[in-house]
Amino acid sequence: MDAQDLFVAVQTPVRGTGQALRVATVLRALADTGRCVHVLHVRFGGDEPAPELQAVDGLTFEAVDPSRGAARALTYALARGRRLPAGWARAISPELVSAARARAKGADRVIADGPGAAAALLGLAKRRPVIYNAHNLESAYRHTLADNDLGSPGLLRNAERRLLATFAESWMVSEVDLAGARELCPTATLRLVPNVVDIEAIPAATADPHAQRILMVADYTYEPNANGLRFLVDEVMPRVWTERPEATLRLVGRGLPDGPYDPRVQPAGFVDDLNAEYAAASCAVVPLLEGGGTPFKFLEAMAHGLPVVATPRAAAGLAVRDGEHYLEGEDAQTFAGAIIALTGENADTARLAAAGRALVADRYSMAALRQAVAV
Repeated sequence: MDAQDLFVAVQTPVRGTGQALRVATVLRALADTGRCVHVLHVRFGGDEPAPELQAVDGLTFEAVDPSRGAARALTYALARGRRLPAGWARAISPELVSAARARAKGADRVIADGPGAAAALLGLAKRRPVIYNAHNLESAYRHTLADNDLGSPGLLRNAERRLLATFAESWMVSEVDLAGARELCPTATLRLVPNVVDIEAIPAATADPHAQRILMVADYTYEPNANGLRFLVDEVMPRVWTERPEATLRLVGRGLPDGPYDPRVQPAGFVDDLNAEYAAASCAVVPLLEGGGTPFKFLEAMAHGLPVVATPRAAAGLAVRDGEHYLEGEDAQTFAGAIIALTGENADTARLAAAGRALVADRYSMAALRQAVAV
């Protein structure tokens, strides 16, 4: 009989970036190793799983419709009483907990996706081995965000420490998060399961520095991306335009804030063909000033063969070196200088682009992820 995994999520696995992309790549990697993966998910964020996931051999899906009445309110109150953050407690539905316990009886491995699912399966993890698939080390940065609903830094650290201590194994996205998790809970069993992109499906572009077209791709509903956009538009680009007055900034992704923008800013929003956006760009930018994990759009840009300018925060979770795989901009002045260097007459774009794509192929590909999740 094929090995059976139960993958428990608090959202429908749909197409997207960030968390959705990590879920999709992890599920594909698990199935590619020959395992049968039953995905138990709350019907939230989408009615049906992404068609491309439903087409993967070895993946089956089961939706749970969460209640909204007294039972859900009691579950929330009990979770808060156990000192779990409000954001995690809201993700717990009694229907998901009940279904997970029933399906776990026939599974070789149980995997809780993200802190919401992990909080829901804390009781199960005390009775049998359960894996926690982390998306970030939450306590490393969440408390700094304006939309934080996870409580005080102390509450969040204690709750995350409990997850790491209780679960049989925790999958972390980067060496930085591994080190942070090890410091937070020295007894935790940890595994590096990196964020990756499917480089085999991504065509390599040839950056044209003379086009002076700067590309930012992001989900702007995520607060760190929205803050990075403001830094880019308000502080970086005015400095770029003093040297490159013809340069344009192309903004792609959902949740793009309304302007007003400088006429040289092109707010495209969501687009169907990202390959065309990367193919037309001179360089990509990842101006994160906060956040954790590893930005998928950094990996995606390198996979497309584009030179990248990024902040130290954006690069912190990746095995990249400034000047070899990307150019680093620590503040507005140095970030602008790096963009200027990649859009000039003698821009060294080909070397950076080749090194970045080679790094993704070696460290951040589906092949690397399949190896990471193999038993």
